[in-house]
Amino acid sequence: MTISVEAVYAFMGIIGLLCSIYTFFDKSNSRRITSGLFYFIYALTLLFGKVIPPFYIGLMVIVMVLIVACGGLRKGRFREESTEAREERRQRLGSWLFLPALLIPVLTVVGSKLLANIKIGRLPLFDPANPTLVALGAACVIALIAALALTRDTPRTSIKECRRLLESIGWAVVLPQLLATLGTIFTKAGVGTVVTQITTKFIPEHSLFWAVLIYCVGMAVFTMIMGNAFAAFPVMTAGIAIPLLIQQFGADANQLAAIAMFAGYCGTLMTPMAANFNIVPAALLDLKDKNHVIRVQFPTALITLAVNVALMYFLIK
Repeated sequence: MTISVEAVYAFMGIIGLLCSIYTFFDKSNSRRITSGLFYFIYALTLLFGKVIPPFYIGLMVIVMVLIVACGGLRKGRFREESTEAREERRQRLGSWLFLPALLIPVLTVVGSKLLANIKIGRLPLFDPANPTLVALGAACVIALIAALALTRDTPRTSIKECRRLLESIGWAVVLPQLLATLGTIFTKAGVGTVVTQITTKFIPEHSLFWAVLIYCVGMAVFTMIMGNAFAAFPVMTAGIAIPLLIQQFGADANQLAAIAMFAGYCGTLMTPMAANFNIVPAALLDLKDKNHVIRVQFPTALITLAVNVALMYFLIK
């Protein structure tokens, strides 16, 4: 039996569905109906995204946007343990608290590298379309079981904590899917061609430095707009890297792509659109300034971007 990518999404959808039910019945939340509807629709897209026609998925997304735009998404109240109880648990569990979190990256690497090619009969164990994502999903399930065994809590507690996390993130939970789609739309719409036309007017002819500078800075800026370097990469590469750096200057495509992605990651550190990296940590730590993570990372991002420009300029010559 093959563990498919759809199974991972279905698992996420089931958790989202259970979280939405808790939100619907949270009487402390003045917007519990609209908030629950937001997470319910999101769960449906995860559970049935492969079978629901794209048109109806689009309508569901529009409803989610309207809920957020009209102020219908609110965070509920959660019963938390006292500081003394949490401290007692921390002392009792000690360093074992880190085990579930460490299991996820370790098992993901092991699964994607060692189990990706294993077959049971004629069927592969992991979906060949994306074995890394399947390994990540399996690692999360194992980590969840380990956490329940370690803390001796019930699955109901894990769902409640998932709901608390989900509502802390809020509307930003849908950003990864939306931004990945945005990159595809931009590429299909020919934005890369427009970028080429604009940049060729301003870049001095036969100037490798300016081509490299605009490409790296463009990767960072587009990543800040889209929130995802993977979404920015096809647009900027089609617009600048291929016609100028590769075809005109003969740059090595492999080196170019690797450094360009690092330049894009610099933009990730400087934008609230990169919710997983910047908004989620602020929400988890209950920071008063939701942009605090970005402010701390900004100087490092600029220095790293400058280093990437220098690396690309000297390595692809």
